[in-house]
Amino acid sequence: MTNSERDGRGASPRHGQDDGRGASPRHGQDDSRGASPRRRGQGELEAQVLAALRQAPGARTAGWVQERLGGGLAYTTVITILTRLHVKGAVSRERAGRSFEWTAVADEAGLAALRMRKVLDGEADRDAVLTSFVTGLSAHDERLLRDLLAQEPGEAED
Repeated sequence: MTNSERDGRGASPRHGQDDGRGASPRHGQDDSRGASPRRRGQGELEAQVLAALRQAPGARTAGWVQERLGGGLAYTTVITILTRLHVKGAVSRERAGRSFEWTAVADEAGLAALRMRKVLDGEADRDAVLTSFVTGLSAHDERLLRDLLAQEPGEAED
């Protein structure tokens, strides 16, 4: 018998196991006592962060974004998403003391377009990818694409 068994402490439970006293498993683990949190779709959190920034009247801090989104997101998670959006060119940032203030420079459609360009840039045969993409479009989308390509550079559709 070990000293901890003699004095009633018992062996410590392994990581993630119930210790018999009703203590929860460590952070981030499903303890099977309640519904596990819903897993977000790819890009969903980026879209939410971008939407929050687009609603802001000016540049905002990561803390402001975190408060806007609610849902218990960690500050570091918000910083990670903002940094990824910055790398993609969807947000800009300006130094504000020891932190940054962030501004949206793209909307959700712009973010989707950035993702599409990234996929295209990662392919060796751009012609084949674009050909396959265009031949898979619906008649309506093909017409829209043709109309967009026929516009003069800088001409925007409202």
